[in-house]
Amino acid sequence: MLRSLAIAALVLAAAAPALANDSVAEIKTGGLVLTRTDAISMDSEQLFVSLERIDVAYRFRNRTEADVDTIVAFPMPDIRYEPYEDVALPDLGSDNFLGFSATVEGQPVAVELEQRAFAGTLDVTDTLRQAGVPLFPFGKAAFAALNALPAETLSDWQSRGIVFMDRYDVGKGMEDHPTPYWVLKSTYWWRMVFPAGRTITVEHRYRPSVGATAGVNFFLDGRFGGTSYAGYRQRYCFDKAFENAVLRATRQKGADYPPFYENRISYVLTTGNNWAGSIGSLTVTVDKGSTRNLVSFCGTGVRKIGPTTFQMTMKDFYPERDFDVLILKPMAN
Repeated sequence: MLRSLAIAALVLAAAAPALANDSVAEIKTGGLVLTRTDAISMDSEQLFVSLERIDVAYRFRNRTEADVDTIVAFPMPDIRYEPYEDVALPDLGSDNFLGFSATVEGQPVAVELEQRAFAGTLDVTDTLRQAGVPLFPFGKAAFAALNALPAETLSDWQSRGIVFMDRYDVGKGMEDHPTPYWVLKSTYWWRMVFPAGRTITVEHRYRPSVGATAGVNFFLDGRFGGTSYAGYRQRYCFDKAFENAVLRATRQKGADYPPFYENRISYVLTTGNNWAGSIGSLTVTVDKGSTRNLVSFCGTGVRKIGPTTFQMTMKDFYPERDFDVLILKPMAN
């Protein structure tokens, strides 16, 4: 069974309720994948998670007597423009919106980027490129390109689910504005050789998509509750220590609402099942960023290794669920 770690901190803040339009959604990110194989095992994985970065270091072993030439990939999360919901993307001006980089045996890897755009199940990549529309649906470039298209093209694309018309006023009265509706699928990949009988170190780093809420979603009428509480408790493994820390901070401020705002990180751990056998050794380190922050996540054998860092190690690990971290930051006065 998984259980939680919850670390309390002294909070000097005032409370305010969370509003739906004060929320930014996180998107799941993860680690490296390849076609399922019995030739290569993951002897160890060291995962570091913080609000600023995710670092992953692997040791892969070729269990056979022949070199294995294969493709290693890092799938980026699917991206769709959401006009009525903010999505946390670290760099809206770049196709590499997570700032992904990788090394093999300490040497930088020249990675390729494969991007495809889909409207439903239809691949519309060539349609967009032939019309001069960027595949990345955020930023000024995509909107400028859509606005320059002929009306008949936009009408056709609207009927095919590539765009939709968002109606709003930019100073000239209510108008229809063509808006991206396609889904962008991106994968960083490179070809590499796993030498026969040898172990190779592969590392990668990127900035996480951090969801946030001005307030908390699991507290209602002066106590833990509301429609989100059960889901949060299961996802982040709230325990009594965590809940007591939240209540204590609330009472210290004489408030009826917790004086925090949420930060959420979600890491796809289950892709580790694509390698041969179990993960020999998985070490997860979480840095909550400040001694004043609270943190809760699911894990076993968690120990504190620094003022803000916590670590757990599991042997012969088969990931059955992904890894979610909730960090509560105190609100400013």
